[in-house]
Amino acid sequence: MSPDLFENLRLELRRGCVIVAVMAALRSEQYGYTLRKALAEQGMDIDEGTLYPLLRRLETQGLLASEWREEDKRNKRFYRLSADGKQVLKQLLAEWETIDSSLRGILKENRRASARSVS
Repeated sequence: MSPDLFENLRLELRRGCVIVAVMAALRSEQYGYTLRKALAEQGMDIDEGTLYPLLRRLETQGLLASEWREEDKRNKRFYRLSADGKQVLKQLLAEWETIDSSLRGILKENRRASARSVS
């Protein structure tokens, strides 16, 4: 398998997870830097070139609201989930639970089948 193939599949898998992680983190208001830092502390590193365009896209889609405020003598843009964003996040998390449960079942069955074939 080529490394490019794996990398493309890894990025595709990660893309949806990043959206859910960002939306879940924005249940409480944050600005970009603190959001990025909080996600990294949870093991979800996102570079600025991915995060800021994603925030703008989610806001354009009506899923986030933002406002500029001065903090520590600097203007910062604070983001939070909009009402629509809260509803969509709820739906995405329900979908995530379904997918996670299905995958766990599939993987568990594959482990059992592998163990039987070794015996």
